[in-house]
Amino acid sequence: MEVKDTNSTQLAYGEPPWIFKGSALYQLHLVKAETARAFVPKDCRLVEAFGYTLGGFFLASYDDSPAGFFDELVVIAGLVWNPPTSCAWAARVLVDSNEACLHGRKVVGLPSQVARFSKKITALPRTPKSKTSSVLSTVGLRTSSASYRNNMDIEVTEIKKQRAINICNINLNTAVPRQESKEWMGPLIKMSLPNFRLSAG
Repeated sequence: MEVKDTNSTQLAYGEPPWIFKGSALYQLHLVKAETARAFVPKDCRLVEAFGYTLGGFFLASYDDSPAGFFDELVVIAGLVWNPPTSCAWAARVLVDSNEACLHGRKVVGLPSQVARFSKKITALPRTPKSKTSSVLSTVGLRTSSASYRNNMDIEVTEIKKQRAINICNINLNTAVPRQESKEWMGPLIKMSLPNFRLSAG
């Protein structure tokens, strides 16, 4: 989808660092090195072993960011060397915000595209606890006693030249705690992401 280049994006984002808050899922997969190389610039050396590199996807839903509320799906081709360490290389970046798309392209150097994220949530009752899970709860090794689970279907559709192209469907199952529950919901993670944009020269 064509996104107009305006100065309003720079004004909204302001000066770095940019803070994004929300929830995210980072799923890692082994990717054949020959497949990943098609998405990585030739002057970037791929991190690989036995013909594979580490790719995957990053699915995020931001409720607080310089661009406001928006969803993002990043498809990671693999890891590339960025001495003295390595970094994940984004093959595709899909967002449902024109502002975030433009910022990704112009400022960060990402291959951002505008997409539509359709979400459908279905509540499913949990299965009765087994004797094993009861024992684990007693010794503190089982922290979830949610009364039901949410089944979330996410459909990501890229909007390109007035055409809608279905990219993927993601199915997630998440535990939902009982009301007024004080159970631990998982760690809060703070990530710092540097700019790996390549120079035009």
